[in-house]
Amino acid sequence: MSLTLAILIWLGLWGVNTWAAQSRFARSRAVRLMIPTLFGLAVLCLWQGIVTGLNVPEVVLPAPSRIAGAIAANGPILWADFVQTILKGGLAGYVIGAGAAVVVAVIVDRVPFLRRGLLPVGNFVAALPIVGVAPIMVMWFGFDWQSKAAVVVIMVFFPVLVNMVAGLAAADRMQRDLMETWGASAGQRLRHLGLPAAMPFLFNGLKIAATLALIGAIVAENFGSPTLGMGFRISTAVGQLDLPLVWAEIAVAALAGSVFYALVSWIETRVTFWHPSQRGA
Repeated sequence: MSLTLAILIWLGLWGVNTWAAQSRFARSRAVRLMIPTLFGLAVLCLWQGIVTGLNVPEVVLPAPSRIAGAIAANGPILWADFVQTILKGGLAGYVIGAGAAVVVAVIVDRVPFLRRGLLPVGNFVAALPIVGVAPIMVMWFGFDWQSKAAVVVIMVFFPVLVNMVAGLAAADRMQRDLMETWGASAGQRLRHLGLPAAMPFLFNGLKIAATLALIGAIVAENFGSPTLGMGFRISTAVGQLDLPLVWAEIAVAALAGSVFYALVSWIETRVTFWHPSQRGA
């Protein structure tokens, strides 16, 4: 693809997107999906045109067609890396870390002195550099996915905890007094008032943690891993100057992160459909 053709395709897709965003169908689901899709295709076309038209060396930036070829040629390897890094290390750590954060947040909400003592400690732990934590987790839990899950737990725990604590405290004082007037138990107040009020805050934390989990699992593999995994593959492929494979791993990771974030957002729209932020979504 020549650079001129790529620019023409870019301008054409840009014009279609501009028209769609300003049309009376702009709020329809089909148009909202079409706009980012066309924008992504325009970026890929321009990328392909620049790389091929200007003869950019592959070691600097491979063309999207080369990356697609690397994905097709290394499908089994990419799938094994995806399972090891995302499904085992990332997802397991995400579920454990987020679940533990919700439980601790409920306890903190019930015991006020823990808020003054535990949250500063949590802030300290969240500030620990991953390059220092990951080797320690490898020594504690071994080279397999368990050590990567432990790193992910540390990374996602505090964002979810802070948002959940803030959400549990978001219930209006008058609403709390009304529940006490009705003689509601602590469990009933949590179920019918605290948790519904906390849901928008919780999902904010879960969406932040969704990207952190992926980053943590990949980076942690650079400090000890079996002979598979996205972080391991990127590190070894860079050493071999196999840049298309590196970008193929990056593309798979970006796609997985986007799908994971979209899944959490979709669940949020179903759980917090009553919240003003979801009106018109």
